[in-house]
Amino acid sequence: MQTQIENLSPEEARRRVDEYLQGQSELDLLRFITCGSVDDGKSTLIGRMLYEAQLVFDDQVTALKNDSKRQGTQGGDIDFALLVDGLAAEREQGITIDVAYRFFGTEHRKFIVADTPGHEQYTRNMVTGASTADVAVILVDASQGILTQTRRHSFLTSLLGIPHVVLAINKMDLVDYDEATFHKITEQYNEFAKQLTFKSITPIALSALKGDNVIQRSTKMPWYQGPTLLGFLETVEVGRLNSEHGFRFPVQWVNRPNAEFRGFSGAVAAGSIAKGDAVKIMPGGQEAAVEDIVLFKDSLDHALPGQSVTLTLDREVDVSRGDVIVAANDVCDVSDQFDTSLVWMEADNGYVGRSYWLMLGATRINATLTEIRYKYNVNSLEQLPTRSLGLNDIGRVSLSVDQPIPYESYAQCASMGSFILMDRYSHATVAAGMINFGLRRAQNLYPQDHSVNTQARSQLMGHKGKVFWLTGLSGSGKSTVANAFEKALQAQGVHSYILDGDNIRTGLNKDLGFTEADRVENIRRTAEVAKLMKDAGLVVITAFISPFRSERDMARSLFDDDEFIEVFLDVSLETAEGRDPKGLYRKARQGELPHFTGIDSPYEAPETAELILDTDALSVEQCVDKLMALT
Repeated sequence: MQTQIENLSPEEARRRVDEYLQGQSELDLLRFITCGSVDDGKSTLIGRMLYEAQLVFDDQVTALKNDSKRQGTQGGDIDFALLVDGLAAEREQGITIDVAYRFFGTEHRKFIVADTPGHEQYTRNMVTGASTADVAVILVDASQGILTQTRRHSFLTSLLGIPHVVLAINKMDLVDYDEATFHKITEQYNEFAKQLTFKSITPIALSALKGDNVIQRSTKMPWYQGPTLLGFLETVEVGRLNSEHGFRFPVQWVNRPNAEFRGFSGAVAAGSIAKGDAVKIMPGGQEAAVEDIVLFKDSLDHALPGQSVTLTLDREVDVSRGDVIVAANDVCDVSDQFDTSLVWMEADNGYVGRSYWLMLGATRINATLTEIRYKYNVNSLEQLPTRSLGLNDIGRVSLSVDQPIPYESYAQCASMGSFILMDRYSHATVAAGMINFGLRRAQNLYPQDHSVNTQARSQLMGHKGKVFWLTGLSGSGKSTVANAFEKALQAQGVHSYILDGDNIRTGLNKDLGFTEADRVENIRRTAEVAKLMKDAGLVVITAFISPFRSERDMARSLFDDDEFIEVFLDVSLETAEGRDPKGLYRKARQGELPHFTGIDSPYEAPETAELILDTDALSVEQCVDKLMALT
């Protein structure tokens, strides 16, 4: 554009610039990803596209030529991959290890491209880059054909609901632009992709290094009649689902600057809305009509997907952050249990029974993994039985949340069916998830209200039920203190019961071992039993190592604030090992007891325990006195 305006008058130049900017602002936006095996040419393809479309500034071209000479990867020619591979570690290894985003535009469309890593250990990086894409460009080296990584990336893009795939058969120059090779790879991929969910697959024969069929049609492959890559990206239809969908508006903020105005701010997730339209507030189901659609100081007649606006309603209804305003004649579902697909993003494994924060739109709610049905071998698509999810694993998981929330399946409306799980302590994102459907069993359960309730049982007992959760290393004195505490309670006529770790494992939990997954399930079951006993009016004393903070918090979440008392029996490992009443530390040191807490399995000390008992310094009697003071 510079050469077009440099000889014009300032007024004419300004007018043309304004026209250009206005035209660009009216173009739609396509998000796409490139993925493929290492050395398939993803970064080279993006760099070539930017270069040939004259979307690289002169100083960038100069720097690119200098970098190419210094790197020496293309024998003096331009290495287009260097436009994208910005990280030093990537340049040194010759691979992409992070997601590189680039924005560019043509006269027909604006683009955001994500160059995603190919290695399996960077699965979570690829999922992050693909989560908002409309098109996936899956590269295949024509000289190598369909590889394991090709199948893995195709599965991931299908799982994430990307509708359109470009099968970019690259490096055709290495096979002398052979037509038979192109058709063979296309047939193999189409056969594999029958088990996936793509709406369209467009094979393109190209050479990113030589520029064939990237922007200009190649003269070396007259047999190829399909589109160029940029031609396809400029014309593929995307984004129609959101506009044709029923109206969905997650409320991010209740906007009340003064007593005269009360609106609900957020972004339109799907569908459209106009003044006067009837809506419902989910999950409650209250009905109202849209009185106004406000954008800063302007009043709009309607709002479309992606627009951030404030809605006002024609009557007062109860609306909170996290609620969803939907079309009254096309409501979304509500549930508290879900079948989901999870991509695990944290080094610490996920286990059944562990609780996290679930973030769906503006909603933050407690969620628990209730079942891990299987995980995928993402290379072969095989479903593997498992009891845990590790870093980069993808699994089919059932989740429960502590109150019903509005949702849609990810396939129907990605913004209403996508969520993340967060660690409640570190706030780290541990998983990204997609809702497949709400579980029917959530709709078939109707907890019964009994005439004799917890309050009536407490009155009969003469005291309220509570749980004293004793936790600490083996040898810290849990069982000894629990036994003495119960005797003191009995002496005062308090009905109590001890749930001791060893005793529970000989009955209810005898099927569990001592792996991390088994320990999580051991505590989950025990907490549920303790809750039933508490409801019966008993004072329950649990004596478990319960080494993981998340499981103790899960147990706490089952009770009201004054019903659960966490008691940390604090003792040094040296003291506990010196006591060793059961000889367990000795066996663990000899390798006879794997996964033993304090030796080769961690103990996470409580951070907010109601009571800390230093059993190095306190006698059993002194410990009991402190416990009795909390009854």
